[in-house]
Amino acid sequence: MELERKVEFVSELDLPWYHRRFFQWVLSLLVPPVGLVLLWRHPLMRRPRKWVLGSLVLVHLVIWIGLLGALGIQVGWFALDWKGGDLPELVLRRDGPNYLLLEQDREARERARNDGATTNRIQTVAAYWTDFRGPGRAGDYEEAPIRTRWPTRGLPALWQQPCGGGYASFVVAEGLAFTIEQRLNKEVVAAYDLETGYEVWTQAHEALFSEWMGGDGPRATPIYHEGRLYSLGATGNLRCLGARTGTLIWEHDVLADSGSENLRYGLAGSPVISGEQVIVSSGTANESGTLLGYDMLTGGLLWKAVPEQQAYVSPMFATLGGRRQLLVVTASHVLGFDPENQSVLWEHPWEVSYGNAICLPVVVDENRFFLGAGYGTGGSLFEVGSGDAGLAVKEVWHNQHLRTKFNPAVYHEGCLYGLDEGVLTCVDAATGERKWRKGRYGYGQLLVAGDHLIVLGGEGRLALVEATPEQFRELASFQALKGKTWNVPAIAHGRLLVRNSAEMACFDLGLPRL
Repeated sequence: MELERKVEFVSELDLPWYHRRFFQWVLSLLVPPVGLVLLWRHPLMRRPRKWVLGSLVLVHLVIWIGLLGALGIQVGWFALDWKGGDLPELVLRRDGPNYLLLEQDREARERARNDGATTNRIQTVAAYWTDFRGPGRAGDYEEAPIRTRWPTRGLPALWQQPCGGGYASFVVAEGLAFTIEQRLNKEVVAAYDLETGYEVWTQAHEALFSEWMGGDGPRATPIYHEGRLYSLGATGNLRCLGARTGTLIWEHDVLADSGSENLRYGLAGSPVISGEQVIVSSGTANESGTLLGYDMLTGGLLWKAVPEQQAYVSPMFATLGGRRQLLVVTASHVLGFDPENQSVLWEHPWEVSYGNAICLPVVVDENRFFLGAGYGTGGSLFEVGSGDAGLAVKEVWHNQHLRTKFNPAVYHEGCLYGLDEGVLTCVDAATGERKWRKGRYGYGQLLVAGDHLIVLGGEGRLALVEATPEQFRELASFQALKGKTWNVPAIAHGRLLVRNSAEMACFDLGLPRL
């Protein structure tokens, strides 16, 4: 009778019919193990029989716990979230934006600005961090010295507030910090005042890329160039906007232009500027080409090249073997590309399991660059030089010391630093020898600034580490953000910008004023 009353109670819950039926099955499964336990405790039961009954109880409980877990995921009590490791983790809730909180925050800050509390200030200082991972996409901040003695509670926060979803970073120009976010069913390019965090303008495009493992929202960071902002959404929408006002100048669907299908985890390569062109990578293999060049002023499609499937890697310029070229990582190769005549200068096989090439190359010197990956691939140092028919490439070394899954390494004074499956590692760039491996930061990101590393951990912890091959030395750390954090930090004018899919913040990283 007690079980019947429980089943009747479940039937009255305001749940979908399949949730109610599942709940009833789970409650029904409680009866056999309770009966078995009572039988096991009976004084007439012998030891061998007890072992049999005990095994039955254990098996039944395992099945029951599994079904209860499935029910919890179905009704939203908890969820599976992939934090970057080999298996998803069971969490109370998946990290993501709170759109109601976001709108309330924007409305409150807009009222405060209208009341005259603070006004937007456009700086006249020269633009510096205008590209993904900074100048040359190298992840190296050299504009000014940074603060290396952090307060116990962490760096001073200029502002911290909710934001939309996605994995883009920031670029900074004209006193504004630009990024792209997912807000409900729209990809929104947004400009924020660098000093106050006030939202200056937004420009939205109706699009939603959703994938349970990688998460929702745009992946590619915009690029700023001469008063214009170029952004690429996860579903292929390429936009050119006026940086001061967010006015739409032109837009294209790069997947339609290339005749490609989208990649499994969405388009993730940031646009790159080459002379009067903006170059962007698209999706799956196509005979006409998946690397596209557009006129940066008019948006006219100029050319298509490289028929291979693209990877989740932003193309970047480098001077190797005495020639400036575009480094392009596809799903099967790394290659040097000349945008002037749309020719491939050299190429080398580079395949990552499941097609998940994600990390940018890291230029080491005038002839060599490093490329790393997770999924059992490891890292390689390549050398580009003169060959019989132009430029040629060879692999100098390969090992498993820098398995950078989706967090590119950085280079500083002869050494490569990166998160080897979540553990900070220093490797000699010339030989591939590992100097040290210590400091578990998860699947976050890092930059180099002066003689130090700025490490943003996979759960939002921000750390300052000495960039030295001698030993691992963490100088300071504090919790900067909450939840899963895969976005690359940005630094401009002494301001450190960090974000994830739920919140963003700006910290004062500059030297204290005397």
